[in-house]
Amino acid sequence: MNLADAGATFGDRRTPPVLVTLVLVTSISVFAMNAFIASLPTMAGDLAVSYGFMQFALSGYLAMTALMQLLIGPLSDRYGRRPVILGGLAIFVLASLGCLWAEDGATFMAFRMLQAAVASGMVLARTIVRDLLPPNEAASQIGYMTAAMALVPMFGPMYGGAMEEALGWRGTFWTYVVVGLFILVLVWTDLGETNKHRSGSLTAQFRAYPDLFRARRFWGYAATAAFASGAFFALLGGGPYVARTIFGESPAATGLYLGFVAVGYMTGNLVTGRIAARFGIDRLMFIGCLISSMGIGVGLLVNLFIVQHPLAVFGFCIFVGFGNGLTMPASTTGLLSVRPSLAGSASGLGGALMIGGGAGLSALAGALLTPDSGAAPLLALMTASAGLSVLSALYVIRRARAVAAQGR
Repeated sequence: MNLADAGATFGDRRTPPVLVTLVLVTSISVFAMNAFIASLPTMAGDLAVSYGFMQFALSGYLAMTALMQLLIGPLSDRYGRRPVILGGLAIFVLASLGCLWAEDGATFMAFRMLQAAVASGMVLARTIVRDLLPPNEAASQIGYMTAAMALVPMFGPMYGGAMEEALGWRGTFWTYVVVGLFILVLVWTDLGETNKHRSGSLTAQFRAYPDLFRARRFWGYAATAAFASGAFFALLGGGPYVARTIFGESPAATGLYLGFVAVGYMTGNLVTGRIAARFGIDRLMFIGCLISSMGIGVGLLVNLFIVQHPLAVFGFCIFVGFGNGLTMPASTTGLLSVRPSLAGSASGLGGALMIGGGAGLSALAGALLTPDSGAAPLLALMTASAGLSVLSALYVIRRARAVAAQGR
């Protein structure tokens, strides 16, 4: 079963959105997160701030995204998915204008934090899929959706690096404005409301959070997603510094290296789309975590004992991407399915934990690296985060077996 079977018709606001619309509304969230990161050193100089301050445009943005998700989920359960996504896109476009016109670091950073409203698309696209489909089929559709979306982390930094060399870093923010307007019109035209069982009040929706807090499997799925994606966010925080400062690469080359992880992620998503319904989400999630942790662990050993080279660092990040391509659709579907009536709130809370943890790891990666440290601290941090995702996935499997045993 897919979205077409659920009645999706392109251009009809009375029906669910087609898959392409969900891909684009999710993709702009990722594009907003990482397209400019190859330009961080240049932006710091242009706005007369330190690299550490400018790195907050990533880590602070992630933290703000986490806070936004705590509101986005309950708001969508109360008022619907469509108005929340439209509102988030409108704020994003206005905030992007503020960023590109900023002449100092403080003004830029204030508008950058407002850009986090675009997270409504990332949070609610997967919730819309879960509104329409049962768990295993939802994981399959999310896998296909994120496979297409995975081109953005690969394309975004490369685009931003090339844009800086051609027109300066502000050209990337002009792109945010144009793309944001396009997707706003697309959502207005195609995205019909899928929340058919809205909560009675927003207060009642927030009061439902304790029900999620008591669900151990929710925490297991959320922790797995947070630690698995933590390796990726650590790369976003430390990768530009490693490529440009430690290895002396150009902005365009930095964007290319940062895109390696997306190659693996897209491949993993495509595999998920084909096998999720047959394998089941828990087993798929565990395999993904194992691949990610083992792959980046080998990369750390190679960096420490064999060779220090950009390809030896970023090449092994493909395994992180592939593992996350298996893990993220499965863990996301799992946390949405623990309490189906609270899917929006579960998506928001789970996303907040994931992005909040990512913000911390991103900032930590930037703090650990120095011109003399090499890439080892970044690879070690990524290995640790991926390893914790394996333990979290094992907990989910163990908890599921205990629940099944009680049912017998």
